[in-house]
Amino acid sequence: MPIVAQSTETTDWVSRFADEVIAESERRAPGKPVVVASGLSPSGPIHLGNLREVMTPHLVADEVRRRGHQVRHLISWDDYDRYRKVPNGIAGVDDSWAEHIGKPLTSVPAPKGSAHPNWAEHFKAAMVEALTEMGVEFDGISQTAQYTSGVYREQILHAMRHRRDIDAILAQYRTKKAPAKKSQKPVDEAELEAAEGSGAAAEDDGSGSAAGYFPYKPYCGNCEKDLTTVTAYDDDSTELTYACTACGFSETVRLSEFNRGKLVWKVDWPMRWAYEGVIFEPSGVDHSSPGSSFQVGGQIVGIFDGEQPIGPMYAFVGISGMAKMSSSKGGVPTPADALQIMEPQLLRWLYARRRPNQSFKIAFDQEIQRLYDEWDRLDAKVTDGSALPADIAAHSRAVRTAAGELPRTPRPLPYRTLASVADITAGHEDQALRILSELDPADPLGALDEARPRYDKAEAWINTHVPADQRTIVRDEPDAELLKSLDERGRASLRLLLDGLADHWSLDGLTHLVYGVPKVQAGFSADATPKELPPEIKTAQRSFFALLYHLLVGRDTGPRLPTLLLAVGQDRVRTLLGE
Repeated sequence: MPIVAQSTETTDWVSRFADEVIAESERRAPGKPVVVASGLSPSGPIHLGNLREVMTPHLVADEVRRRGHQVRHLISWDDYDRYRKVPNGIAGVDDSWAEHIGKPLTSVPAPKGSAHPNWAEHFKAAMVEALTEMGVEFDGISQTAQYTSGVYREQILHAMRHRRDIDAILAQYRTKKAPAKKSQKPVDEAELEAAEGSGAAAEDDGSGSAAGYFPYKPYCGNCEKDLTTVTAYDDDSTELTYACTACGFSETVRLSEFNRGKLVWKVDWPMRWAYEGVIFEPSGVDHSSPGSSFQVGGQIVGIFDGEQPIGPMYAFVGISGMAKMSSSKGGVPTPADALQIMEPQLLRWLYARRRPNQSFKIAFDQEIQRLYDEWDRLDAKVTDGSALPADIAAHSRAVRTAAGELPRTPRPLPYRTLASVADITAGHEDQALRILSELDPADPLGALDEARPRYDKAEAWINTHVPADQRTIVRDEPDAELLKSLDERGRASLRLLLDGLADHWSLDGLTHLVYGVPKVQAGFSADATPKELPPEIKTAQRSFFALLYHLLVGRDTGPRLPTLLLAVGQDRVRTLLGE
């Protein structure tokens, strides 16, 4: 099978695929633009697992463009597919949408309140907007437009003339059961839904008619549904008769003039490979098992005088933090959901740094802060020249495309700091600017816009993915009872902190101060390193931090203390700590 080998080397996987794609394109279509393809079904929210279907060819296409070649990245919108089921949890959709099952997605009404004319356009629009923000350049092709305008008429007639050849290929797999194989087990409901794919792989293959095999399925002229059976076809006249099992309607049409139907999926996909001259297209796990669409398509494409694209099978994209997401969202998060809480560079990097056959998770929980820390460390290493070549390549693919650099935050302050500030200030921008400008008094932030859009992403994360019981609410009044109960050591620790506030009022200064108080109390220098200190100092630091959290926010934990102290402000800190 012409599937690109997936090396386990640490070198850049995108460059290796680009090498193969350029060589294959020069063999198949010398002098023509390189064609890579993705297929998306707007049957509901297009989720982050589906995004891998786009990002894998996008990254390869972008590398090919960087090398000076012309490239077309096709995104085939499978909007002429049947509407299979009513998705759960979609706002503006109720059980009445079940009456549209079997119709083309473009014939199904959009959710109530939508600005778009139909179901497919509603879900397509959100994906297009997200891809634009991510810098993904593509040519979109509506399969509704292709089929209903007669673009594929010759291909349809060709498939009908060669239906016995197609049937013979499909028959090789109909009685075979796929061998048991090791699979990547989805670890949560999000991954399970992502693993199901669009559902197209499970469509019927055109068999089952008493009149023989037909690779074409009309949509009913009465009820618009595809619950139809072809009962007769004449190759010479192209007259086709079908009956609808849903409403009982039947008619005879001339297929050479009829545009209200489509090839069955396992024939449609290879037909498009040949028609568009696709060189590279990845496939998900639902299309890559023995007897599935990609495998069978590799044989059927020859009937259309084409070749199967090269391309990898891509693995699951998991989600961490799904439990914290609102149940009203419904299903797996989308690229738009991710871009609400992270910059496009970070999202691009998550797809660029892992080979397609490696699964990974996108964080909607506290893990996003660690991911951002990792990203910022990489950014610093790239800047100072200490990053590894493969990491430099992934970083480059994240921050820019062949068309140029993506817009970025002028002052990319730590995400966890921005999240803490957004949490504490609860939407008060003047307060947020005050705190952020005090992080580094030698180079204060002049305006909140300098920290945008990263600040806005962190604020959105706090507001949409952090449970209410984990939000930070600063005390209005001192905890007099706790202050009164402190022993001499506890009071002394607060005094050391308060005495040092004025001289250490910056992020770095307060970090040094709060970690230093327990060291000084134990008879060590505030500058002593962990290697110079006994293990019990860590215990003393944890106890001191817990005391400060209780006095400031009434909990055992909270945002990083230096950030919290800056947010509360010197005067209020002194009041709450009993001065």
